[in-house]
Amino acid sequence: MTIAVIGAAFIGEWGEGATVVILFAISEALETYSMDKARQSIRSLMDIAPREALIRRGNQELMIQVDEIRIGDIMIVKPGQKIAMDGTVMKGTSSINQAAITGESVPVAKTIDDEVFAGTLNEEGLLEVKVTKHVDDTTIAKIIHLVEEAQAERAPSQAFVDRFAKYYTPAIMLIALGVAVIPPLFGADWNTWIYQGLAVLVVGCPCALVVSTPVSIVTAIGNAARNGVLIKGGIHLEEMGSIKAIAFDKTGTLTKGVPVVTDYLPQDGASNEQLKIIAALENGSQHPLASAIMKKAEEENLDYQSVDIKEFSSITGKGIKGDVNGETYFVGSPNLFEEILTGGIEAELKEKIETLQSQGKTVMVAGTSTEVTVLIAVADEVRETSQKVIQKLHALGIEKTIMLTGDNSRTANAIGKQVGVSDIKAELLPHDKLNCIKDLRKEYNRVSMVGDGVNDAPALAASNVGVAMGGAGTDTALETADIALMADDLGKLPFTVKLSRKALVIIKQNITFSLGIKLIALLLVIPGWLTLWIAIFADMGATLLVTLNSLRLLGVKDK
Repeated sequence: MTIAVIGAAFIGEWGEGATVVILFAISEALETYSMDKARQSIRSLMDIAPREALIRRGNQELMIQVDEIRIGDIMIVKPGQKIAMDGTVMKGTSSINQAAITGESVPVAKTIDDEVFAGTLNEEGLLEVKVTKHVDDTTIAKIIHLVEEAQAERAPSQAFVDRFAKYYTPAIMLIALGVAVIPPLFGADWNTWIYQGLAVLVVGCPCALVVSTPVSIVTAIGNAARNGVLIKGGIHLEEMGSIKAIAFDKTGTLTKGVPVVTDYLPQDGASNEQLKIIAALENGSQHPLASAIMKKAEEENLDYQSVDIKEFSSITGKGIKGDVNGETYFVGSPNLFEEILTGGIEAELKEKIETLQSQGKTVMVAGTSTEVTVLIAVADEVRETSQKVIQKLHALGIEKTIMLTGDNSRTANAIGKQVGVSDIKAELLPHDKLNCIKDLRKEYNRVSMVGDGVNDAPALAASNVGVAMGGAGTDTALETADIALMADDLGKLPFTVKLSRKALVIIKQNITFSLGIKLIALLLVIPGWLTLWIAIFADMGATLLVTLNSLRLLGVKDK
């Protein structure tokens, strides 16, 4: 541009030289405005958390700057106020709007010992929160830092453009020099062809090409952050757009990871009192499913802790027993009752047990040495959104969805069928999951793994794109994954795939358009029709159009 303006002045085209300067300045200003617009989501994130908070130290309540707040301080958050720091609720109950951090539209109930995040809105009650992190270590601070890093990182297509521009710019200079010098050497007018050469320089300026990728990347990553999806770089955005197969961990990803009582089946004459006794026995047990039974008793408002149990003992690998009001009660696996009942479990009950087990549930039997009083089925509940997410992914053209789990085949098949994945692999150790991902990469080339970011770390690392669940408050997920779904919500996955694909399409459109428009303008040199006016409009128009095209990514919604 500088050479073109000096050249225009040299051959006396002052008006056109001035036009080039003015229009180029306008083009640069619009480009800056567009980049700022694309980065606005980060600025809005920065403004989310308050700059000061009400802190109680000793008997004094002080309004102080967040920089001066120390770990262990008690922060008082009134209804309608935003929470200034990450912390743990010490007193009070409220519902918190976490949309700014996790993208969840529905407020989340918080009570004592629950974690709260800076930048979230306290909607109802008065809360006293113990500060657990410094201002620079809060979840929102980490998100801002990671998104800024991601937006600055070069994506593969941007690296290609940069490499291309390295050769393209000198080539355009040589072409312009050839256009300006060669025809006059064969008798053509010097002024005319120097002018044409300057026009070639202007039209060849790679502005549109250079901004075609970064504006798209910045816009897409910003939009994702606003919707509770943290994409940690342009490379991961582009990779996600070309994923063909997605592997899912089962526990905590497709399921909630917390066992619940799904079926409570009292036999003839058994009352709620039986549940109270079972919960009292399980209260003394270390079994992982005990918590599900105690929770069920609490939901029924049964005071199981008041039950007096004598002679409590554990029957290794089979169950537990204890005396209540002089009667010995047993809770355990069906095998335990096959042993203690004369003649074993009745055929009709066995059938019920097998039906429940075929649904992927763990069946516990309760009763005395003479009869079975209750059947209890416990299972890890499937997330409400899992089936819909798998359907959406298949509709988006994902060729294969695979569930990887260490659980037994029967449970895995029941849950896999329920959510609708195309393939199920069960009874896997962590290194088996890793081998599965390697095999999938051989078959599909581009593979993503979705897990909780801790025990799935090897598989997440081996996939092209590792997606971690529940990034908010989970440092491991934020650090290890390529993409973190900030809410513990699989529903954001189809949106991420859709956004990444749209970004890929727009980047390709931008590169094709910015090169195409320059080629057309350069062809105008042959009949001698190219002017500085046409050249600057071609350059400015291309830059504006690729920028506006990139901003369309702000319109991709999480539906």
